[in-house]
Amino acid sequence: MKIRNTGYPYFFWLAIFIAIPLLLVLYFAFTTGDSQNMGTFTFSLDNFRRFFTPIYLNVLYRSINLALISTVICLGLGYPIAYIISREKPRIRNIMVLLFVIPMWMNFLLRTYAWLTLLGKNGIINYVITKIGFQPLDLMYNDSAVLLGMVYNFLPFMVLPIFSVLTKMDFNLVEAAEDLGANRRTTFLKVILPLSLPGVITGVTMVFIPAVSTFVISSLLGGNKSTLIGNLIEQQFRYTMDWHFGSAMSIILMVFILIAMALTSKFDKEKEGEGGGLW
Repeated sequence: MKIRNTGYPYFFWLAIFIAIPLLLVLYFAFTTGDSQNMGTFTFSLDNFRRFFTPIYLNVLYRSINLALISTVICLGLGYPIAYIISREKPRIRNIMVLLFVIPMWMNFLLRTYAWLTLLGKNGIINYVITKIGFQPLDLMYNDSAVLLGMVYNFLPFMVLPIFSVLTKMDFNLVEAAEDLGANRRTTFLKVILPLSLPGVITGVTMVFIPAVSTFVISSLLGGNKSTLIGNLIEQQFRYTMDWHFGSAMSIILMVFILIAMALTSKFDKEKEGEGGGLW
């Protein structure tokens, strides 16, 4: 009996929505000309040369820096939260996880817009401050507001992978370490943290990648004072209509994302090898 290949719809979907758009981006990145007239394109590396100038490199550095800071903050907040949730009873645990998931059901743009009503000059926070008798604070259109938006939107992507790993961890190992005389700090560093590293690495990847490429958060909460690489790419495609330069910046950003994924994957494999040797 001949078995039919059921993977064709999947490959067709990949070709239409991933392969062809990526090939178009590559084509535009390595050509110059009128973006509206494809017959006038010529092969060139000018788009990449243009990017490697101080003004654009500073934007890329700033984007990576903010993404790293937001990732570290999400890890610092997310790991304790994930650990606390994982140690609760199943009923309480499910409720706490649901509280993290419910905001993700709302549109990403609406979640970001909500911070405008909180941080604006006439927002809720400044309203309370002025009622107390203090001067209103400048909470909007700066890097702090962008970081706050990143942490708020991406924190669940850090908590859930770590929580998933911690719930599957055998806590008998923790009890065994304590029975052998290990204190809480040693137990955490030698048992809990190494076993939870796969979840940590997944969470770091899931936070860093969208943070480094975001443009909605920086546009709404950062304004013109907080332009990131995602904003530059959006401007090239939507406003200046320079698809060639926008495609080149997209390729460069994809390369940085792939490098970050390769580094985290390599680190994860090395830790798995060490863990296998220990246990």
